[in-house]
Amino acid sequence: MRAMTQLQELDEAWQELVLTARRTVTDGLVVGTSGNVSVRVGGADGDTVLVTPTGVPYEDLGPDDLVAVGLDGERRAGALKPTSELPMHLAVYRHTDARAVVHTHAVHATAVSTLVPELPPVHYMTATLGGPVRVAPYATYGTQELAENMLLALADRTGCLLQNHGTLTYGATLAAAYDRTAQLEWMCRLWLTAHSVPGLTPSLLTGEQLREVEERLSGYGQRGATR
Repeated sequence: MRAMTQLQELDEAWQELVLTARRTVTDGLVVGTSGNVSVRVGGADGDTVLVTPTGVPYEDLGPDDLVAVGLDGERRAGALKPTSELPMHLAVYRHTDARAVVHTHAVHATAVSTLVPELPPVHYMTATLGGPVRVAPYATYGTQELAENMLLALADRTGCLLQNHGTLTYGATLAAAYDRTAQLEWMCRLWLTAHSVPGLTPSLLTGEQLREVEERLSGYGQRGATR
């Protein structure tokens, strides 16, 4: 019975992962097979990670394409190769309480990553990511160097920009991780729009203003859920 429950958990988690990956394409956050999504399964101490495979269009993924690895990167299930960005995903799981990770090549966020070392706090939703979003210095995709740069940028944050590359966010669920990705892209678009007006400088929120928002968000939604 327990084995059947574990198999069912893997199947359900994979279905949600595939739907989330397809949504990144539908919402214009990635093009083709760029970007990747992962989710950690197996309870609080679970050490199995489901992740999108490399080079496979998300619309082509089915139940038999499940890819699972351990926190050590060793294959647990599936015949397809995991995403080339596996080092980033595993680094997040090893160093945070993340249960899901979303990585995209969103246009506005990537543009911002080429301009500034940190996304200026132009909107109160900055608080949902832990504060002003940092930009991780550029490193070749799929490398341990990129994973290490990302971890530094993620300190006390749930999302970061990757210089000349894209975004990475994490959360307690795939829905939470995806929402942070979408909010980050929107804030980048907002800043670029305001920053482009000749002769004017966007007003920015202070640290105290962001802390006040963070306190209010802790009780936002139904049953105290956060955004």
